[in-house]
Amino acid sequence: MSDAAGLLILGSSQAGVQLAVSLRALGYDEPITLLGEENHRPYQRPALSKEYLQGAITKESLIYRTQEYWDEHRIDVVKNERIIRIDKRSDGSGVAHSMSGREFAFDRLALTVGARARRLLLEGVDLPGVLYLRNADDALELKARAPVVKDVVVIGGGFIGIEAAASLARMGRTVTLLEAGPRLVGRAVGEETSAYLLEHHRARGISVVLDADVRRIVAGGDRVAGVELADGTTIRADLVLIGVGVVPNTELAESIGLACDNGITVDRWAIASDGVTVAVGDVANLPNPVPGAPEGDRVRFESVNNAVEQAKVAAYAITGRPEDYQGIPWFWSNQGDLKLQIAGLSTGHTRTVVRRDDERGKFSVLYYRGDAIIAADCVNAPLDFMAVKAALAARASIPAEQAADPSVQLKAITVTSSGEHS
Repeated sequence: MSDAAGLLILGSSQAGVQLAVSLRALGYDEPITLLGEENHRPYQRPALSKEYLQGAITKESLIYRTQEYWDEHRIDVVKNERIIRIDKRSDGSGVAHSMSGREFAFDRLALTVGARARRLLLEGVDLPGVLYLRNADDALELKARAPVVKDVVVIGGGFIGIEAAASLARMGRTVTLLEAGPRLVGRAVGEETSAYLLEHHRARGISVVLDADVRRIVAGGDRVAGVELADGTTIRADLVLIGVGVVPNTELAESIGLACDNGITVDRWAIASDGVTVAVGDVANLPNPVPGAPEGDRVRFESVNNAVEQAKVAAYAITGRPEDYQGIPWFWSNQGDLKLQIAGLSTGHTRTVVRRDDERGKFSVLYYRGDAIIAADCVNAPLDFMAVKAALAARASIPAEQAADPSVQLKAITVTSSGEHS
């Protein structure tokens, strides 16, 4: 058994790393163990489908911190250990048991276990050449195979699928992207943004099929050879990449009696239903942190920003200085030569304003509920993104009629609650 008790953080993700780093910055002096089941040092995931796949950055540049940092801050980083059972006492302490037989005692537990790739139940999904992209091992395999294949089919038109498709197309592969829904990134952006992304990626040579009904993955000998659709069409593929969303890893939480509903249910301080255990990041279902959000509204975010900000709130709670998690959610997605930035949540919008400047390659959609701006999708338009994000944080307004002119700077027309221009 590990001699150190203290805090055991299960999951060496962005959320887990940030929690450990924030605790030490706040003066937390108890032992910290940061445990991950992958045989890699803690690393950042967003670049796996983009810069790393394209060879723009190395494996080393994905690593969060040096070993010297962990040693200096007395954070015990444990790799390649999968926890399969937790014995937890009523005071929140206990012992975690790993598959290898090791035991890790803790006084308090933090779950930053993230989410896993959603698997497709299709004939042929287990063929060699059919891949998912969620972790470093997935990325290493994809990067090794990409140079020796010609035709790639990507199943899933969400962020991961589009990012990988754009990267592979840039690398000279022939790419077909299959999306089961009627538009791209349907859960995250509005119709205007979806249409813009579709137009752009088709113009860059990606064959995008919407409302695609995949029947099976076709074998050619002992490996993948194509993807068959319900209408009988078969699309040739030397490699199939599946990106159809993720499933939060709630199994350990459920096994110790924590409330779960599309993630581990936590309060504004990242505390789970037992009043002691902390849950942070992609696995956590939390009260909507947007100022003024409806009472009882809950969300589960899959974003670096949320992992970082929620981990900071959790660190304050652990050190006995609880601070409400309030903030403006924001997200980004690099898709070839497009950088999509999203500020706020567009759910419940009643009106949109489109700002399109084809000469400069900029495109933004502003979302309003009544006269109040609530979110924006900004493509290659960082000034629009920053203006909307700042306005949301200040509860300021951006008049829709003026915002419709793409030559107008949004910051210049933002009006604060006191009626002044920002």
